[in-house]
Amino acid sequence: MCAAGRRWGRRERALLWCVLVAAWEAAWGQLRYSVPEEMPKGSFVGDVAKDLGLELPALRDRGLRILDKGRTQYFSLHGQTGHLVTAERIDREQLCRMVEQCVLRCEVIVDGEMQVYEIEVEITDINDNAPSFREAETELRMSETTSPGSRFPLRDAQDPDVGRNSLQSYELSGDEHFSLAVRAGPGGDQRPELVLAKALDREEAAFHELVLRASDGGEPARTGTARIRVAVLDANDNAPVFRQAEYTVRVPEDVPVGSALVTVAATDADEGLNGHVKYSFKKISDRASELFHLDTESGELTLKDDLDFEDISSHQVEVQAHDRGGLFDTAIIAITVTDVNDNAPELTVSSSLSAISEDAPSGTVVALLHVQDRDSGANGEVRCSLDGGVPFELRSSQGSYYRVVTATELDREEVSEYNVTVRARDGGSPALWSSAVLALRVLDVNDNAPVFAEARYSARLPENNAAGALVLTVRAADADWGQNARVRYRLSEGRVRGAPLSSYVSVQAETGALYALRSFDYEEVREVGLWVRAEDGGAPPLSSNVSVRLVIVDENDNAPQVLYPPPPASSSSSSGAGWAGVELAPRSAEPGALVAKVVAVDADAGQNAWLSYELAKATEPGLFRVGLHSGEVRTARFPLARDAARQSLVVVVKDHGRPALSATATLTVVLAESVAELLSELGSAAAAPGEPAGSLTRWLVVAVAAVSCLFLAFLLLLLALRLRRWRRSQLLAAGSGALRGVPASHFVGIDGVRAFLHSYSHEVSLTADSRKSQLRCSGGSCCDTLPARPPPDEPAPLLGKDPAAAAPVSENAPPLLVSIHGLIVVPVGGKRSE
Repeated sequence: MCAAGRRWGRRERALLWCVLVAAWEAAWGQLRYSVPEEMPKGSFVGDVAKDLGLELPALRDRGLRILDKGRTQYFSLHGQTGHLVTAERIDREQLCRMVEQCVLRCEVIVDGEMQVYEIEVEITDINDNAPSFREAETELRMSETTSPGSRFPLRDAQDPDVGRNSLQSYELSGDEHFSLAVRAGPGGDQRPELVLAKALDREEAAFHELVLRASDGGEPARTGTARIRVAVLDANDNAPVFRQAEYTVRVPEDVPVGSALVTVAATDADEGLNGHVKYSFKKISDRASELFHLDTESGELTLKDDLDFEDISSHQVEVQAHDRGGLFDTAIIAITVTDVNDNAPELTVSSSLSAISEDAPSGTVVALLHVQDRDSGANGEVRCSLDGGVPFELRSSQGSYYRVVTATELDREEVSEYNVTVRARDGGSPALWSSAVLALRVLDVNDNAPVFAEARYSARLPENNAAGALVLTVRAADADWGQNARVRYRLSEGRVRGAPLSSYVSVQAETGALYALRSFDYEEVREVGLWVRAEDGGAPPLSSNVSVRLVIVDENDNAPQVLYPPPPASSSSSSGAGWAGVELAPRSAEPGALVAKVVAVDADAGQNAWLSYELAKATEPGLFRVGLHSGEVRTARFPLARDAARQSLVVVVKDHGRPALSATATLTVVLAESVAELLSELGSAAAAPGEPAGSLTRWLVVAVAAVSCLFLAFLLLLLALRLRRWRRSQLLAAGSGALRGVPASHFVGIDGVRAFLHSYSHEVSLTADSRKSQLRCSGGSCCDTLPARPPPDEPAPLLGKDPAAAAPVSENAPPLLVSIHGLIVVPVGGKRSE
């Protein structure tokens, strides 16, 4: 009972040990299997997926495959089951010649994890080869004087199998004169020797026929035979002797074919034919027999095929020197092949990405590489590097694997594709190298907002434009790609003169073309400021804004407007309205004396608002002239007695637009030296036949009352204008620019009005008796004649008139037409003269 318990405890420990060893190998990424040789194609080797702990659903997603390194693949992997099977029939003796343990290696990669696992498969031997002799028949020559007990080495049999399936024993049959002895060689191999058991007698038997049988230990055992023929010779008592028992040669693997490697030499003390020595291979492997040639006469060993250190690094052959009498000696030639850097590093891309997002973090693995060099020592030491100028770096992985990872953040807008060159260089001299190119495409991320071609845009649009007219085109470019680079445009919210901006302009979403939706009027809108937004098609979208300044350009669409003299009243007005614009001029006026000033404005701007004046029509040509730019009407010469007392002037006001627009003003100038003459002229023109002269005083009183009321109203208006001007100056000080760009010629300043009141105000003193009525100057002195005009170089006040001197009025004087404060006062009972 106790013995059984001890046996069970040993089994449990052995099982536990096997489980621990398997777990250790799997943890280190290494699996081991074994399979007999000569198994048919598709034979099961091992369950890789199960041993790696991979479930079948995850296996399909992760992608399990065997790495292809350009060599013959003896195994394949079922992607659906994860089973490792043979890819072809495997001959152990062909793959692992002269190797005790035959192990094939392959590597499995899990693409989803970028993890590589090494698999070792031991090919176990089966007894599929029988022992064989290189020569089926061997002839030995022995002297009849050979003493019993002498030993003669025989060629051994070759069995490529290993272990129990290899050569195990020899048997000799055929003659009582000989027996078989087997001794162990330096490597543990069995070397058969023929032992002379009984003295030879040539006269009794000149030849002896023997059979040597070699057997292996397989079940069933296999055998091979060789026939040995022994020829009995006459006595030859001296055997050849080599100068040295072992010859050592070191030769590089790139030595040319035909080169002499070593020359062996043996001497024989006999003379004649018994002293002539010949050389031959005593023991040599199949591969060595393909590589080396021994000259039978000279003993020179030459190379007849290329050496390969990576295939076999050392060879050992046994040579024999024998004479004609059958005596011989043996020596060993040990040939060591030294490595030459004749293999470039093998660089294999095990797994790689074809595309990577530009926002991938640093350290992202893009490729897994495997490198190896079949050379040894420094010739097999490989160093890998990347060509410069790329944002990647190499990191050493397990074993001979390298990972290519991102070293910095990528930017597709700078570089959209990379061709990463990986170079592997060994340590030989000269060094050999190989390379692999990784093509990597950078995927776009929406990390760039649209950028306008200009920092700001401005355009000039003539007023009165057609609705739908193209104003300008804004353009924005996005450095991204595809949908992330598709730009659309739209207007930001805004208002123009209280109306939505979208009712004035619009922008085409695809092209960025800006259109005017309505006709602009420069006199209403001088400038429009707006913002255009460009937005890409990314998720989330990115955008940018640009300011657009739209300047309305003035056109000459407004004719000049005459402010003074005021335009004539309509035909339905009362009689006397046609005297609007009556000016007074003394007959004694000198050339250049100011008579009147035509004041006009133009609602346009710039050149379209520049006005010029010219005299188009006059009652007396040459008597008056008009200032081209001032509009001042002055005398061109002294008035003559023949000149009519009442002069009619037509002044044309033109702007400088193309085409030019114009307006006309009509002035009536009365030439008079005194008030009596003035009133006589005016009365003759305005009085009606049969009108009683006594009504003049009544109408004058009414006129004075009306003028006084108007004057009071004017003073109130002046005060209001003064207050408005003070308020406007306060607003301008606060940064308001409401009146910017409005020509100064459009306004009549307060200072001009004050000068007008100071220079041209009159005081009228009237009584019931028309003879006592007077027209006085503002200074209070009586003026019998018209005072002189201001000097020509002094500017005339706006809307001014020349003062007329007061003069006695006769009782038969007609109703008066008087210009007071720039107003025309006409008696109600007056009538226009025909």
